[in-house]
Amino acid sequence: MSDGDRPTEDAASSKTRSQNDDTASYGNDAERTLDLPKSQVTEALQAGRTAPETKTIGPYRLVRKLGQGGMGQVWLAEQTAPVQRQVALKLIKAGMYDDSVLKRFLSERQSLAIMDHPSIAKVFDAGTTQDGQPYFVMEYVQGVPITTYCDQHRLKIRGRLELFIKVCDAVQHAHHKAIIHRDLKPPNILVVEVDGKPTPRIIDFGLAKAITLTNVDETIFTQVGGFVGTPAYMSPEQADSGGYDIDTRADVYSLGVVLYELLTGSLPIDLRQWRSQPLQEVVRQLHEQDPLRPSTKIERQKKSSTATAEVRGTEPIHLARLLHGDLDWITMKALEKDRARRYGTPSGLAADVERYLTNEPVTARPASRGYRLERYVQRHRVGVAVGLGFLLLLVGFVIAQAVELRRITQERDRATRERDRATRITDFMTGMFKVSDPSQARGNKVTAREILDKASKQIDPGLSKDPELQAQMMLTMGNVYEKLGLYPQAQSLLIRAADVRRRVLGPDDPNTLSTMASLGVINLDQGHYAEAEKLLRDTLDIRRRVLGPDHPDTLQSMNDLGLVLNAEGHFADAEKMLRDALEGKTRALGPENPATLNSMENLGNVFEEAGHHAEAEKLYRNALDIRRRVQGPDAPETLTAMNNLGNILDNEGHHAEAEKLLQDSLETEARVLGPEHPETLMSMHNLGDILFEEGRYGEAEKMMRETRSISRRVLGPEYPDTAASTYSLGSIALRTGKRDEALADLREAVDHGLPPNLDLGIETDPDLKSLHGDPRFDALVAHAKERAAAAQKAN
Repeated sequence: MSDGDRPTEDAASSKTRSQNDDTASYGNDAERTLDLPKSQVTEALQAGRTAPETKTIGPYRLVRKLGQGGMGQVWLAEQTAPVQRQVALKLIKAGMYDDSVLKRFLSERQSLAIMDHPSIAKVFDAGTTQDGQPYFVMEYVQGVPITTYCDQHRLKIRGRLELFIKVCDAVQHAHHKAIIHRDLKPPNILVVEVDGKPTPRIIDFGLAKAITLTNVDETIFTQVGGFVGTPAYMSPEQADSGGYDIDTRADVYSLGVVLYELLTGSLPIDLRQWRSQPLQEVVRQLHEQDPLRPSTKIERQKKSSTATAEVRGTEPIHLARLLHGDLDWITMKALEKDRARRYGTPSGLAADVERYLTNEPVTARPASRGYRLERYVQRHRVGVAVGLGFLLLLVGFVIAQAVELRRITQERDRATRERDRATRITDFMTGMFKVSDPSQARGNKVTAREILDKASKQIDPGLSKDPELQAQMMLTMGNVYEKLGLYPQAQSLLIRAADVRRRVLGPDDPNTLSTMASLGVINLDQGHYAEAEKLLRDTLDIRRRVLGPDHPDTLQSMNDLGLVLNAEGHFADAEKMLRDALEGKTRALGPENPATLNSMENLGNVFEEAGHHAEAEKLYRNALDIRRRVQGPDAPETLTAMNNLGNILDNEGHHAEAEKLLQDSLETEARVLGPEHPETLMSMHNLGDILFEEGRYGEAEKMMRETRSISRRVLGPEYPDTAASTYSLGSIALRTGKRDEALADLREAVDHGLPPNLDLGIETDPDLKSLHGDPRFDALVAHAKERAAAAQKAN
C-alpha cells in the first residue's frame, strides 16, 4: 500500500485510541476541536482528513497519528538520522498554509526553539515537506494528562499542588521567552515519572505567540472558530478578542482552570450547555458566568463527591473543609474575569500555592490579624505550644508580637469588667441581707422569703449598669421562687429577664432562648397551658433554625413542649413530641445520657396520665436500670427514678412492691441527701400515700405528720409540698372518723399554697366524698374555687 493509499483516522477513532493507549496521549488536539460547536468541528476535521502522501518526511518515518486539531495533525515518527529516536511530528493542516500561516509558523518555530526547560517538551527540528507543507519535530512524551495521573495515583491535595507548582514554573519560563501557550489544559500537560518522581511536561506550543508582534498581520485566528484554544480553559479576553488582545494573564486563567480541575475533579463551567449554543453565546457566558468556589462545588456534587474525594485520599466533608479558605481564594483569583485582578504571572500564582503549602498568608486572601496568626501557629506548632506554656507560668511578661499584646489587653479589660461585676454582686448581696440587721429586723425572725422579696425589688436600681448581670440574677431568683412554689413571683422576674436579654443579646441568642424556655415551664407549673405552649413553640422554632434540629437545647424544647401537650390532655400529640425528643437525644447524646433518660421518664409520665400503666412501667424500669448502672444506686436521679416506678406500681395495685421500692429509696435519700432534703420529703409523702391506700391509717398518719413537720420548718408553711401533706392528713382524718379535724386540715391546705389543680379537685376527690352536703365543706369548695380563679386572673 502506498503512502497516498494509507487510510487516515477520523476524529472519533483518534479520540478512542487516545483513551485506550496510555502512550498515545501526546497533544490530543481532537479533544480541543470537539470543545467547539458541532458545525465548527466538522469544518475543522474536513480539511485534515487526508494523510500525508508519503510515510517519510526527511529523516522521519511516520508511524501513527497521535492527534488532530484545528491547526493540523500530530504524528508519532521515528528519526533515522543523525540519531535514532521516537519523536512527535506536527504537520500544519493541508490547505491552511497560505502566506499568513507560513509567517506564523516561522515565528512559532523560532520562538519554540529558544525554550529550554525540563518541563517543556523540546523542539528538535522544523521544515517543510516536498509540497511545501510546514512541520516541526518535537520531543515525544510518553505520559498521561496531569489530571489522569493524579487520579490514577490517588494523589492527595498536597501532592497535586506540588506538581502544579512545577507546571507554573515551566509556563513562567515560556513567558520569559516572550511566548504565550494559549491552550493550557490537562491533555497538553503530560506527566512522566523520572527516577520514580512525577514530572510534568508541557506539549503543543502550536498555539503560542510572541508577546511582541512585529506585524499586526501576525494576529492568530483559526479558520473555523474565530479564535484559537479550548473554550473551557480559555480566558474571557482570549475568546472575545480572537486571540489578539491577550497577554501572559491568559495563560494564568487557563492554569486556574487546571487547578480547579485538580482540586474538584470537574471544570468550573459545565461544557454540556455549550454543545448546541452559538459561539457568541459561549463568549458571553465566559464573560458573565461566575463559577462556584471549589469547596462549594464539592458540597453540591453529592453524587460524585464521594468518588472525587476517594481519589484524593479523603472524604467529601474533609475535602470541602480542606478547600475552604485559602485554596478557594487562590483558585478564584486565578479565574478572575477581569485580568487586572488576576495573578499577573504564573510565578505569582505558584508563589501563593507555595505559601499555602508552607502555612504562610496567601496574597489572594485579605490578611487579617487573626488569619496571619492562624497561619503562623500552623507553621510553628511546637514553638507556639512551648511559648503558650511559658505564657501560663509567666503572665505579665512583655509579649513580642502585637497580636499577643492585644490578647493581654483584652484579658486585662475582661478582668476589670469581672472585678467591677464582682463588686456590684457583693454590693447587691450585702443590700439583700441588710434586712437581717437587728436594727432593721427589730427582733423579728427573718425568713429566706423576705430576703428574696427585698432582693427582687432592689434588682432594678442595684444592677441597672450591668443589664446582662441583672438578667442573670433575675433568672436565678426566678428559679428560686419556682422551687418555692411561688410561681407568680417567678414569672414576673423571668418576664423581665427575657425582655432584658432580647434587648441586649437579641431574640436568637442562646441565653435569651433559655430564659424563654424557663418562662414557658413556669406557665406550665401554673396551669397556664396556652401561654406555655406558645412560648415553648416559639422557642423550639428559633432553636431549630439557629441551633439545628439535633442540638441538645432544641431537643429539650421538644421535651418541654411535650409536657405541656400532656398537661392539656393532648396525649397523642404529647406522645409523638416526646418520642421524637427521646429518639433525637438517643441519637445525639446516646441512650444512657441523663438528658435522654429524663425524656424517657417524661414519656412514661404521658403513658401514666393516659392510663397506659404497663407502657409507663416499662419505661420507668428501663430508666431506673440504666441510672443504677451508669450513675450509681445513690445518685439523686436514680432515687427519683425509684419514686416514679413506685408511684406507677402503686397505681397498678402492686402496693407491696411499691412500698418496698419507696422504702429503699427513702432510706438511701435520708443517708445521701439528708433527712430534711425536699427529695427525701417527697419520698416520705409518697410512702404515706401508699400506707393510706393499704388502710394502714395509723402508720400513714405518723409518716405524713413527720413529713409536714419537717416541710414546715425547712420549706415553709406555704410551700406546695407542705400544703399537699396537710391535705393528705385531712383525708386520713376523715377515714378515721375525725370529721372536724379533717375539715380543719383541708382548710389549712387551701389557705397555704395548695396548687390550683388540687384546689379545683377537692370537689371531685373520691376520698372526700363523705363530706358532700356538709355546709362547711361546701363553703371550703367555694373558697378553693375562688382562690384558683383569683390566681389565674392575677397571672
